[in-house]
Amino acid sequence: MDASAVERRADATTIFLAGVEAADPRRSVARAIRRSDRGGVLIAGREVSPPGAVRVVAFGKAACLMAEAARSVLHAGLFREAGIAVVNDENHRPVPGFDVRAAGHPVPDRRGADAASAIETLAGSARKGDGLLVLISGGGSALVPAPAEGLGLEEKARVTSLLLASGADIREVNTVRKHLSRLKGGGLAARAQPAAVESLILSDVVGDDVSFIASGPTAPDPTTFADAKEILIQRGIWEDAPVRVRKRIDAGVDGRIAETPKPGDPIFDRVENRIIGGNRISLAAAAEKGRSLGYEVEVLDSPLEGEARFTGALLASRAAGRPRGGRRAILAGGETTVTLRGRGKGGRNQELALAFAIAAGTVLSGRHWTFLSAGTDGRDGPTDAAGAIVDPESLDAATGAGFSPQRALAENDSYAWHEAAGTLLVTGGTGTNVADLQVYLEG
Repeated sequence: MDASAVERRADATTIFLAGVEAADPRRSVARAIRRSDRGGVLIAGREVSPPGAVRVVAFGKAACLMAEAARSVLHAGLFREAGIAVVNDENHRPVPGFDVRAAGHPVPDRRGADAASAIETLAGSARKGDGLLVLISGGGSALVPAPAEGLGLEEKARVTSLLLASGADIREVNTVRKHLSRLKGGGLAARAQPAAVESLILSDVVGDDVSFIASGPTAPDPTTFADAKEILIQRGIWEDAPVRVRKRIDAGVDGRIAETPKPGDPIFDRVENRIIGGNRISLAAAAEKGRSLGYEVEVLDSPLEGEARFTGALLASRAAGRPRGGRRAILAGGETTVTLRGRGKGGRNQELALAFAIAAGTVLSGRHWTFLSAGTDGRDGPTDAAGAIVDPESLDAATGAGFSPQRALAENDSYAWHEAAGTLLVTGGTGTNVADLQVYLEG
């Protein structure tokens, strides 16, 4: 590998990590908590100070770091009982003053269901004059499953698995989840009444729609049972869904059970949801770092969505349309999907990077380029990699090792291909999650 290729790889990684750093949970929470002049804290615009109490719950991949920040800012006199933090196994760590629990992700498990019940109890203990501070980050929807009456955890887990395998995006997945849960779709806000509720949110959803982040536990839900049913039908998995799931959704469609709370419901009069970090913020930080490294930076206006294999090819074509010469960077963010067709191993970022490399072999022939696609949480699918970083030499390296890029793409086996090419990007868990970032460098 020539010196310029080594430099581009290092620069692409540095730019990506600048985006990750911008979503640091501790700093984001510390900036957001608002103290009052009398030593209390403002929750949803209302001052909570003794004799009121603040209850704190955190869930998501950044739960522990967000809980640490909240504990450091709020003085002990505001806490009446231990907070609860629910996090995935990799990011589990002790936090003073918190009952920290690990739970399953992306498929919910019994540990998460027990943690959700504990959160429900803590929120329900709040009284008028109290405040509930909710710290939400990516992964929170799977980590705190609270099956609706008549449903079991196994049935919710089955539906989640079917949706993920079908290529459903996060909005589709969470629309269905909200109608199978007690806490999602505004359920947590309803449980906390009449306390004031404030959610500080690290967004992993493109567009930062609070009703979809972690399935919107403290936000009004604009979706319906009919929407949930349509998603399952369109994805071809309605008949495969558990019988009791279908019966519940049909009952909701027919009006035999209540809908989730909608915009305008008075339960949200004392609720505030604030985005304190997200993909757009991280993308801006990555762009600033790129410029500081001497690149002319273009940030794509539209977030990346859709099938990873198609998006990768489209990005390569877009890069090919840019003028040659100089040090150029194209940055993007978002979250693509993968429809499982084969039996291989990988993740959406690895598949996107593989598709980019295949297309670039033709449309970017003769150019000196590097492309990175990775998840800001440091994990891409069920693998130990955050994503991958490819360049013109990658195709030759993998082919020389006996790995066909086309076959790997057809079998959803991008991990094995990148492993052979030496292009896996491994960062370890980052403790945050604001979707994915893509970095294209040339020159």
